[in-house]
Amino acid sequence: MCGRYALALRPSQIRQMLLDDDMPVDDAPADEGDGAPRQSYNFAPGYHGIVYRADVPDYGAGRPSSHHHQHAAHGAAEPDIAEPELEPEQQREDAQAQPPSSTPAQPAQHHRYKLQSMKWGLVPSWTRRRPDYGAMLKTINCRADSLASPGGMWASMKARKRCVVVAQGFYEWLKKGPKEKVPHYIRRRDGRLMCFAGLWDCVRFEGGDDPGGGAGGDHDGGKGGRDGDAGRLYTYTIITTDSNAQLRFLHDRMPVILEPRSEAMWTWLDPGRAEWSKELQAVLRPFEGELEVYPVAKEVGKVGNDSPSFVIPLASKENKGNIANFFAKGKAEKGTLTPEVEIEEEGKGTMKKAAEEVAERADDGGMGSPKRGVKREAEGSPAKGEPPTKKAASGKAASPVKAKQQQARAKISATSNAARSPVKSKGKAGGSQKITKFFGNSA
Repeated sequence: MCGRYALALRPSQIRQMLLDDDMPVDDAPADEGDGAPRQSYNFAPGYHGIVYRADVPDYGAGRPSSHHHQHAAHGAAEPDIAEPELEPEQQREDAQAQPPSSTPAQPAQHHRYKLQSMKWGLVPSWTRRRPDYGAMLKTINCRADSLASPGGMWASMKARKRCVVVAQGFYEWLKKGPKEKVPHYIRRRDGRLMCFAGLWDCVRFEGGDDPGGGAGGDHDGGKGGRDGDAGRLYTYTIITTDSNAQLRFLHDRMPVILEPRSEAMWTWLDPGRAEWSKELQAVLRPFEGELEVYPVAKEVGKVGNDSPSFVIPLASKENKGNIANFFAKGKAEKGTLTPEVEIEEEGKGTMKKAAEEVAERADDGGMGSPKRGVKREAEGSPAKGEPPTKKAASGKAASPVKAKQQQARAKISATSNAARSPVKSKGKAGGSQKITKFFGNSA
């Protein structure tokens, strides 16, 4: 932990995002070419990533020690042992020689800061032989608690060569069984860049030839590699600390995430601090901001695989590779939707059913409804010479029921007490009887 992260942005994009966060960027690598870093949703050790740091010499902040002077003059490789720490007196002299530290939440105005392409997996400057890939994997992370003790392999780097490793998010695997691990992606909820606290170093091997891919060969796939002067290899490591409450279910450790333009970040990057201190150690604490954590595709587990889908939630509708989403399209069962969606879907179904019934009646003439496109005289239509059915007061045609009632009332004359039967009697020319005849018959 952290063994894989995502960084699919070009240097120019990263530079702009940092500038938007009021972080100065005086220099940056090109988007394309030999010095360009790797862009990948599955960033693995051995790839060349982006590091943000103060623009200081290869020996780091402070004045170079006699040890650095000696090897710089002779151009020789440094011994294959841990570089000793400076004596306290020398540390104080170096600190006094440096400009004052920056004010809280503000970088030192007299210092330049830059983006640089470096290889993930730190190779110390005193290394004599190129380490293989397995050895390099041991230095992709640095435990924060190991920096609290004096001495050790990180001694000169923690005092002189501190940096920020830029990422979009990182991966962690949840163990659900002896052979089952579910990858999870972690990113900031606000979508800003993740800035991991890190250490960097520069090594030059014997012979002066460019190490190219560096330790164990070119594991960058030929995408990004050389950076800096020929014959020098720049590498970095990510510092980890205890997991916060949100990530403890995944792993007991997480990267140290620094807030952009915060006091902690400028304290960490300040080249005016050339010796380790309690203030620097206090920076290395768990992240207190909000994170998003969700399962992603298992294909991210294989180094070399790369896809934008690796950072999309596994259960998301946007994840076309999730077979569960494929079958979910045909289900749409009631109860699986929100009440608002259920009401909308039920309304659509009712309207569709009603439309089908209307179409069916139109096809077979059922319920007395005429077929579409066929002109047919309605029952009880007025005879020739009779006035048409009156319209409603609103100007619209009356409904069929009202029309029949109006027709019935129109056929009752002053000498008739009932409406004529809809069907004319056989053999009778008239459709009604006179009232005098009616009383005569009743007598």
